[in-house]
Amino acid sequence: MLAFASNSLLCRIALRDTSIDAASFTSIRLASGALVLWILLRSRGRQPLAAGSWPMAAMLFAYAVCFSFAYRDLTAATGALLLFGAVQLTMTAYGLFSGERLRGLRLVGVLVAIAGLLWLLLPGLSAPPALAAGLMLASGIAWGIYSLLGRGAGDPTAATGGNFIRAVPFAAILSLAVATQAQPDQTGLIYAVASGAVTSGLGYVLWYAALPALSATSAATIQLCVPAIAALGGVVLLAEPITARLLFASAAILGGIALTIRK
Repeated sequence: MLAFASNSLLCRIALRDTSIDAASFTSIRLASGALVLWILLRSRGRQPLAAGSWPMAAMLFAYAVCFSFAYRDLTAATGALLLFGAVQLTMTAYGLFSGERLRGLRLVGVLVAIAGLLWLLLPGLSAPPALAAGLMLASGIAWGIYSLLGRGAGDPTAATGGNFIRAVPFAAILSLAVATQAQPDQTGLIYAVASGAVTSGLGYVLWYAALPALSATSAATIQLCVPAIAALGGVVLLAEPITARLLFASAAILGGIALTIRK
């Protein structure tokens, strides 16, 4: 969860404080993650494309590109809250569809968390920009699908490496499409590489390793601690403000987590 929160912070600071564009950040992030994981797999004598799948790679790319473009206009905390709120809705919906049942306090918790997410999106002076919010919600849906597909993907390192490598062609097409608008920036490049190689590639390996022990609903709600970490990092590292709306919405969503995962 620390790695996921760091992705929000790295992306936001890169797009806010450097001249790198969202498409370049996405492509470098995916390519650097793929390179690190390829080296890791080859050092173990594994075939880099032996695991993972093209559908998972497509969801990984969709998550990454929507994530980057959304963070042009969102704070780290708001973006993380929208992202993992959408993840929760996606994975919880799948859990219900596949036969999981929510009763008592677990049901109340999910409803409270959803209410907090809706409160955050209500129109008003402190509401996030609609397009950026929509992109981040789409990113969360893609990440939720990616996580669900990853529960049966086998070895986490091999699956993550295969998915990152397969996502590189998607990133290359994106880079070619916006080549005339690309804005290379050395500091932004460093942030993108850190996001791809460390907090994405290696962070997702850890997440994959944990997924088999979690139900779809529990996996979705546990991820919602990320906005709290991102909000703290945004205040301390990026000097971002915490609005009353964000505070109340976070309290509702995180309170919903406590109810949902409570025995």
